[in-house]
Amino acid sequence: MKNQFKLLTLGTLSLIAASCGNKVTMPDPGTPVFTQFTYTGKDVVYEKNPLAEGEFYNPILQGCYPDPSICKKGTDYYLVCSSFAINPGVPIFHSTDLVNWKQIGHVLDRPSQLKVEDSGISAGIYAPTIRYNSYNDTFYMITTQFSGGMGNMIVKTKDPMKGWSDPIKLNFEGIDPDIFFDDNGKAYVTHNDAPEKPLYEGHRVIKVWEYDLEKDQIIPGTDKVVVNGGVDLSKKPIWIEAPHLYKKDGKYYLMCAEGGTGGWHSEVIFISDNPQGPFKPAPENPILSQRHLPAERPFKVDWAGHADLVEGPDGQYYGVFLAIRPNEANRVNTGRETFILPVDWSGTFPVFKGGLEPIQPKLAMPQSVKNETGKNGYFPNGNFTFTETFTGSSLDYRWVGVRGAREGFISTTAEGLTITPYETNIKAVLPTSTLFYRQQHLNFTATTTLKYVPRTEKDLAGITCYQSEKFNYVFGVTKKAEDSCIVLQRTEKGESSTIASEKIEGNTPISLRVTAEGDKYTFSYSVKDNNYQTVGGTVSGDILSTNVAGGFTGAMIGLYATTSNDAEAL
Repeated sequence: MKNQFKLLTLGTLSLIAASCGNKVTMPDPGTPVFTQFTYTGKDVVYEKNPLAEGEFYNPILQGCYPDPSICKKGTDYYLVCSSFAINPGVPIFHSTDLVNWKQIGHVLDRPSQLKVEDSGISAGIYAPTIRYNSYNDTFYMITTQFSGGMGNMIVKTKDPMKGWSDPIKLNFEGIDPDIFFDDNGKAYVTHNDAPEKPLYEGHRVIKVWEYDLEKDQIIPGTDKVVVNGGVDLSKKPIWIEAPHLYKKDGKYYLMCAEGGTGGWHSEVIFISDNPQGPFKPAPENPILSQRHLPAERPFKVDWAGHADLVEGPDGQYYGVFLAIRPNEANRVNTGRETFILPVDWSGTFPVFKGGLEPIQPKLAMPQSVKNETGKNGYFPNGNFTFTETFTGSSLDYRWVGVRGAREGFISTTAEGLTITPYETNIKAVLPTSTLFYRQQHLNFTATTTLKYVPRTEKDLAGITCYQSEKFNYVFGVTKKAEDSCIVLQRTEKGESSTIASEKIEGNTPISLRVTAEGDKYTFSYSVKDNNYQTVGGTVSGDILSTNVAGGFTGAMIGLYATTSNDAEAL
């Protein structure tokens, strides 16, 4: 794989590429062209905590990059995250130092691998685990796909830079599978499952199976329940899940998330002499959590858990995990992000350094590592600006679709990004013609310039701020009678209403802007001289939060077009 996806090209575009005098030429009616996109983050936490020499920011992946899993081969580290109904699926990153990360693509980037076309935003791909097996020099990614009749599945590759196999469906129920390769050549799969007799809401178990590497399948009849409920069943622990099996100094360790992926989230650890148990919990659990800390704390990080361990280049262990950064209204709009902490494993059990204290925004870098985040193709963090002109033959991997592949509706030319609108609108549980960029800051501004001539009131193109098909804002250009209009629509629980609309000058490019300051969002436009006019005043970002919308994803900003518009101008 190269560092960017190739896009489809249109053999012939019905666009006039040049201007005549002072007259601005426009694309054919109904065909939107986006000529640029700029996203700028400006979070206070980074302004108040500038980096010193030898430091880097936590989280390492800002925005909706949840459920991280990590592995290494030699000096190469690979990290994957959940992607749900995002297409392509399972973003994959590479590093040699655990600080500087490059996205090298997506594990599931073909229709034969990803079947999320009719999935709700929080269905699809859950909790991938990535592992390297030195016995056959092969990488494995195992996950649950809640779509397309797939269920638990595994894919393989000799080189993560060159793509992955088609999925192999695995013959067991449950979610969050992990694969472990023992030093005797054997393999085991662990996963979350339902107990035979549930004792309470949220009661789950962890199972382990032997795995046949030749057949790429679990061995029937080898399953054992190794954790029932959690650390202490008498306390009715909930949602034991996301298991990972490790071996160190002749002992087997089973690390799991416990408490659910919200305010009670934590990471716990068990030990055994055998990969199939019995497993005994550590005397001190959890080993990572923020749930016991005061609710009011500066630059709060919360919901920490769902972790994975790896040995770092300096010989010290590190753990990647998910956590969230709520805004001033304690709402979660950026979703569950990928964090990292050093881990002390000098004793019997691993302990996340600082994992039970308020997680800080900065960390000391491993020895002899230089911070190059945001440079030379490395993923940025902290406050940064991302700019896309859409004039090349490829786009950054951060641009994604939902359900359907972007290549189905986009193309790039010297003129910009053309979106061929689908007949589905943003509320459909189907592929929509929307190119998405994750919200990565509590405070941000995103701006795009649009050339567009709507034909009817069913045509619309512009920006969407999207938490799900049932919770979103649409801000775009449409038609009312003979007039072009800008309209702002709010959708909550699937019910839509127009907040405001204005008549605008037709046949001229328009700049659209969304700005967030925590929970306060504003949508504005400009037709000349960067003189932005706000439409609908300040609106709440509540519907863009996990707290209100539910589910497992973060908010995204989309460049959107449809021929089934229902956002009516007033």
